[in-house]
Amino acid sequence: MENPNLFVITGGPGSGKTTVLKELQKRGFQFAPEVARQIIQQQVQRGGKALPWEDRELYTNLMLERSIESYREHMPASKPTFSDRGIPDTLGYARLIGLADDGFIRSACDEYRYASTVFFAPPWKEIYETDNERKQGFEEAERTCKLVTQVYHDCGYALVELPRLAPVNRARFILSQLHLDI
Repeated sequence: MENPNLFVITGGPGSGKTTVLKELQKRGFQFAPEVARQIIQQQVQRGGKALPWEDRELYTNLMLERSIESYREHMPASKPTFSDRGIPDTLGYARLIGLADDGFIRSACDEYRYASTVFFAPPWKEIYETDNERKQGFEEAERTCKLVTQVYHDCGYALVELPRLAPVNRARFILSQLHLDI
């Protein structure tokens, strides 16, 4: 499946992805929220174990399932739509935690294709914060970004790094890269 109007914004945790997506939303663009954060919130509320600090394999499987659901919910995107992370992010996470078998995730990355241009927010120490769902330190955020961007590259996407600018300027940058009216 190809979804050429569904653009992924990826990167390590705490690098400003969601903030720039909210800025794009103010300009009339829809976006698919990050499924990983939703899973963590739901699992904590329910007392579940599919959490990155408990059962990482179960968490990864649930992340893949929800990422595919999100992709299908936004298929086909008739106009430019943005996604807070994508299916390849699950593969990056699986590699980060050393999951023994990630072939099924790679197959999903091949089957569900986003727009060829993927934006990534680089690690940005000055804005990085932890919270109830984001417990990893900045060094792990850097490793996550490196792995995730490598996965997107390996999956054949063209990566465009977001500049470390205010969210409004990052949104302008994205729209200019896509030749959309800003």
